[in-house]
Amino acid sequence: MNMRWSLDELYSSFDSKEFSDDLKTCYNLVDTLKKWSNENLSSEDNAKEKLELYLQKEIELNNLFSKLASFASLTSAVDAKNEEALKILDKLQSKSTELTKPEVNFKMWLGRLDNLDDIISSSRFLSKHKFYIKEIANKAKYMLSENEEVLISKMSNTGSKAWSKLQNVISSTLLVDINIDGEEKELPLPVVRNMAYDKDSKVRKTAYDAELKSYKKIEESSAAALNGIKGEVITLCEKRGYKSPLEETLIKSRMDEETLTAMLTAIKESLPHFHKYYKRKAKLLGHKNGLPFYDLFAPMGDVEMKFTYEEARNYIVKNFSTFSDKLANFADNAFECRWIDAEPRNGKRGGAFCSNLNPIGESRILANFNGSFSNMTTLAHELGHGYHGACLKDETILNSSYTMPVAETASIFCETIVTNAALKEASKEESFGILESSIQSYGQVIVDIYSRFLFESKLFERREDHALSVKELKEIMVEAQKEAYGDGLDHNYLHPYMWANKPHYYYAGLNFYNFPYAFGELFAKGLYAEYLKRGDDFVKEYDTLLAATGKNNIVDVTKMMAIDVHSVDFWRSSLNLIKEKIDEFISLSNDM
Repeated sequence: MNMRWSLDELYSSFDSKEFSDDLKTCYNLVDTLKKWSNENLSSEDNAKEKLELYLQKEIELNNLFSKLASFASLTSAVDAKNEEALKILDKLQSKSTELTKPEVNFKMWLGRLDNLDDIISSSRFLSKHKFYIKEIANKAKYMLSENEEVLISKMSNTGSKAWSKLQNVISSTLLVDINIDGEEKELPLPVVRNMAYDKDSKVRKTAYDAELKSYKKIEESSAAALNGIKGEVITLCEKRGYKSPLEETLIKSRMDEETLTAMLTAIKESLPHFHKYYKRKAKLLGHKNGLPFYDLFAPMGDVEMKFTYEEARNYIVKNFSTFSDKLANFADNAFECRWIDAEPRNGKRGGAFCSNLNPIGESRILANFNGSFSNMTTLAHELGHGYHGACLKDETILNSSYTMPVAETASIFCETIVTNAALKEASKEESFGILESSIQSYGQVIVDIYSRFLFESKLFERREDHALSVKELKEIMVEAQKEAYGDGLDHNYLHPYMWANKPHYYYAGLNFYNFPYAFGELFAKGLYAEYLKRGDDFVKEYDTLLAATGKNNIVDVTKMMAIDVHSVDFWRSSLNLIKEKIDEFISLSNDM
């Protein structure tokens, strides 16, 4: 079965006539929008017609730009040295800076309209995009002058975006020196990191040591990139009037601080229960001082749950069908139509992601599949993202962009479906392995995410004063891991280079890309509990919920399911579901 995706549905190649024509059209649309905004946004006359026309032009341009940029970025994701992809991305980024002036003009013009609500209500098209329009108007207060915004946009191409590109290239092309069965090899970083799931403890330890050693090759470059990006973020936040990068992230996430505080309060309360799990796993693996980092992902149980790619497909589709045929058919189609690139190889970036391609109503999923149960659930996770996109495909591109916290809802919901369906059919030995793998995953999105939140908070705090050295970055990462994992981990074997491994730290527009994972995990747990109560009636409402995420704030989205995210008790109730799994695992471990 083919484990590489097809991008032909976007374009056959960079040399194709379709790509060339669309690139030319995109450039012309940018020029047209620039000219139109200069000529039409100096007065508030005919406001309804101007607002409609601007949004229609924006939809057309965004659709085209999205196709072009997606083709280039997806090509680069599996071939980091593809010069044509990098060149196109650079050209598109450069051209996109020309949109800064018309965008600033539009936002300022929108802010001058006294009767915006009346204008929106007078048009069906505008009413359909009410949330989008109002959100722009509310964010206008954080804008700088036209000249400043244009300059910032242009300079980011040689600032944060350039640093991000550098980090992507050096991490994607990093080869790890490792000794496998007495043979010295150079292997891609994703391949070595996947060895953390190996059944052989010696392989896990060897991979961990080799991985940490390999970061020496890129630590100074990575630190420079991180300091450059975060320094730019701090400068712009202060200049725009945000209290902090966290406040900016919350506003962009359509989430309020009350929600975040409630969730973090419940998470902190739950940490001792996770520590209990880590210590039990450590004991089962023969460790006395807590679990070493290299055994965090060690598979447990006598039953080795391994999957071929074809078996993973069948397993996911079968279990998705326990929720709905629509979800199962979506996943089966994604495999059949080659929407997934699952093969680890040199030059391909690590980890996993899903890119929803609204202009063509499809998705593309990147994974690094090695056959483990965890890798199988990762495929289910990313297919959840794709299903979220499918629920939004009938929305315009302006109404299809959801924020980070709700972005994880469908993906983790799909993980829960697969895991719970598997547990129903499992023997005691299989249940033990599945439970451990699930709790292992929960630990990543609750405990490890909390450590990343602590790290990034401290990083921003110190970056305001000075650029951090490699030594200092390693120290605050270790301290964050100690605080989150407590005595559950062996403090002699942590991961001081996690800041060099996670690409999210290197995107100036994606600060604090950590707590959204916890939100998604716990919100999905609450939704799944509702599904168990309500059965088939829930399924249609769930699809409606996903379709609404592009045009509502988080509080209003969650209210659709009668959930109060300001309540610490809601988060506690979701975490209690995980605690029950931990207790069940510990109980089973007594019999193993």
